[in-house]
Amino acid sequence: MTRDLTPRAHRRPWQLGTAALAATSMLLLAACGSDEGEEDGAGSENTAGSMTDFAADQQFTATEPLDFSILWTDWPDLPIKDSWRLFDEIEKRTNVTLEPTNIPFSDATEKRSLLISAGDAPQIIPLVYTGEDAPFVSSGAVLPMSDYVDLMPNFQKYVEEWDLGDMIDNLRQDDGKYYMVPGLQEVSVPVFSMIIRKDVFDEVGAKTPETWDELRDALAKIKEKHPESYPLADGFEGQSLLNYAAHAFGTVGGWGFGNGTFWDEGAGEFRYAATSDGYQEMVEYFHGLVEDGLLDPESLTASNDGSGGGDVSEKVANSAVFAASGSSGTVEEFRTALKAADPDADVELIQIAPPGGPAGQVVEPRNFWHGFMLSAEAKDSPNFVAMVQFLDWLYYSPDAREMLRWGIEGETYTKDADGTITIDPDYSLDAFNINPDGKTDLQKDLGFSTFLAESTESRALKESYSSEQFVEYMDTVLETRTPRDPFPPAPLDDAELEQASLLATPLKDTVDTNTLKFILGDRPLSEWDAYVGELEGQNLQGYLDLVNGAQQRFAAKN
Repeated sequence: MTRDLTPRAHRRPWQLGTAALAATSMLLLAACGSDEGEEDGAGSENTAGSMTDFAADQQFTATEPLDFSILWTDWPDLPIKDSWRLFDEIEKRTNVTLEPTNIPFSDATEKRSLLISAGDAPQIIPLVYTGEDAPFVSSGAVLPMSDYVDLMPNFQKYVEEWDLGDMIDNLRQDDGKYYMVPGLQEVSVPVFSMIIRKDVFDEVGAKTPETWDELRDALAKIKEKHPESYPLADGFEGQSLLNYAAHAFGTVGGWGFGNGTFWDEGAGEFRYAATSDGYQEMVEYFHGLVEDGLLDPESLTASNDGSGGGDVSEKVANSAVFAASGSSGTVEEFRTALKAADPDADVELIQIAPPGGPAGQVVEPRNFWHGFMLSAEAKDSPNFVAMVQFLDWLYYSPDAREMLRWGIEGETYTKDADGTITIDPDYSLDAFNINPDGKTDLQKDLGFSTFLAESTESRALKESYSSEQFVEYMDTVLETRTPRDPFPPAPLDDAELEQASLLATPLKDTVDTNTLKFILGDRPLSEWDAYVGELEGQNLQGYLDLVNGAQQRFAAKN
C-alpha cells in the first residue's frame, strides 16, 4: 500500500504574500465599520443548543438540532456532492447540519474577501492561514476569536500539550487580539524539500547531502558521470528551492518571502531580507550552480507551469535530472514517471531534510496550518456558544480529526489496540494512493479527507497516511534540524496596511525579477549594489519604518 502525504489539491502551499495583502486590504478598508465599545466576548450569552458541561476530548452534541452556514472551497477535481457521507456523519454525531456556500478554488481568496466585505459571508469561514485575518480587523467584519477561547477546551488543551502558546501569542493583531484560530500541528516539518535519486548519488560515491556545499560536490560528481544532464531542478519557478534554502543562509526567500522583512536580533529591528548578506550569498550560490551546469535554468523560468510536475517529471524519467524540489506527493509523481519510462528500473527516490548552510542546520519555523474565522454576524445567533463548541470539537477533538480523515470506524477503516489504522478493502483514498483497488473513494465519493481534515493533526494521525519514507524524512528533520525562531509580531493598523501594500508590492516585484536575473546570469553579480539602490529608491526605508514602528508599538502595548 503506497501512501502520499500531500494531497493533490495542496501540493503548492498558500503563503500570505504582499500581492494578497494588496488585493484584500483595499477591499476591506471600505467595509462596514466595527462596533466600537462592544464588550469582549459579545455573544457568549447566546447559549441555546449548547452543552453546559462541554470538556476536552468529549463528544459535542447540540441539545437541539442546529443549522450553521459554512464557506466551502471547491477544488476543480473535487466538487462538493450532496451524497457525501461527511455531512451526514457530522450531523449524526453533533446534531448540527452544515449549510455550505460554495466558492471555486481558482479565485477563492478574492471571493471570500468580497463576501466578507459585503457582509454576506457565512457564519463559519474556514481555510484561513495565519495573517490572512489582518485585512478584516479594522472593519469589524470578523470576530476576535481570542475573546472566545474560554469556550474551546480542546483548543486550549492541545495548545498547552503541544507547547504552542508562544506561537498563538504571535497571532495577535495591533489591538492585542487574534481573529482566526489556526490548525494545530503536534510536529511541524517542511512539506517541500529536496527529492534525490539516491541510487544515482550512491553510484557516483556521493553521500546524502547534509549541507548545500555537500550538495554542490554531489551534483558535480553526477554531472561528470552524466554530462548531458542538469542534475538539479526546481519546477516551481525557483520559489520552492529558495523557500527551503533561505533559512540555512540566514534569510527568507521564494514562497517564504512573506512581507520581505527579517528580524535582526542583534539590532533589535527588522531588515529587508533581499538586501542582506545572507540573501546575496544564497543568490551567488545558485548562480554558481547555473554557471557550472548543475542547476536546470529552464525549471526556474516562468515558462514552466510552476506546478512542480510536467517537464521536471519527464526530465527525471529521462535521467536528465537527479534531484528536484517537491513534497512526498512529488516523490510519487517522479516514481510513476520513472516506472513508465523503464518498468524494470531499480531506482530509489527519497525526500531529504533541507540542507544546512552558513546559518547552520536551520529550517523554517514551526508552523500552524489553516484554521477558521467567524463572521461578525455569528455572535448574534442564539446558538453562538454552541457554534464555538461545535467548531472546537470539529477542529481540535481527536475523534473528530480521525473521522474527518478516515471516515467511520468499523465501516471505512479499523483501528488496532496500538492505534494502527487500516482502510477497509472496499474503500480507497486516491489522493494518497492508498488501496487503489477499493471501489469507493473516501474523498471523492464520501467527502472525507477534504481540506477540513488537514487542519489539526497529531503526529500519530499524520503518520497514519504517510509513507515509511516520509516518516523517516520527518524523523530526520526533527532530529537533525533546528526550526528558526519566529519573528516578533509587527501587526499594522488600518492606515498602515494600505500604505504597506502600496510600498511592498513594487519592492517584491523588483526582488523577484532581479533574483532570477542574478541566478540565471542575465544580470551580473557585480551590479548587486545597484540593485539595492533600486530598492532604496522605491522607498524601502519608509516601508521598514512602518514595520518597525508597528513592532515597537505592539511590544510596548503587550
